[in-house]
Amino acid sequence: MMTTANKLTILRVLMIPVMIIFLYIEPLKKDIGFLGLQINQFVFAILFIIASITDLLDGYVARKYNQITTFGKFLDPIADKVLVMVAFLYLMISMPDRVPLWAVMIVIIREFMVTGIRLLAIEHGLVIAASPYGKIKTATTMVALIVLLFNDFMMPNIIGDVLFYLAIFFTAFSGIDYLLKNKKIIFESM
Repeated sequence: MMTTANKLTILRVLMIPVMIIFLYIEPLKKDIGFLGLQINQFVFAILFIIASITDLLDGYVARKYNQITTFGKFLDPIADKVLVMVAFLYLMISMPDRVPLWAVMIVIIREFMVTGIRLLAIEHGLVIAASPYGKIKTATTMVALIVLLFNDFMMPNIIGDVLFYLAIFFTAFSGIDYLLKNKKIIFESM
């Protein structure tokens, strides 16, 4: 029987293509008169928040009710990464002056690197816990993405820009920290 935590993870996975589809529905490309957003952009942003909440909930439910499964350990981080990547890529396309390709590449490279190191660790029978820097990276990334998705909530752009570059800094910093702390696993796998 499928656990509640896994159902939440699957819900998040299913929401991602729905978010993308909404961006392409022509009749929804109309201004709503709120935060300078079109209907489709607003729906995308709301779905992103809901999907992000399912990420918090599935981890909480899995730990509290002892619903940690191999399936969840596999799919949850993938769902998280894909959700964040979709939001970054959408913002890169819609705000290329504020969300440059090089910054998005830092996010993508870091996520592939961390996933690769985790796979190597599994082969050695190790589980690598999330670092405090990784948690800061996640928090700053989610806040930055939400602010940018909602056109800075009509605040000066500098606030969204600072949050975005703070997220990129912690993405790079946590990735380097992860690499250095796990270099033994990497070298033993060569």
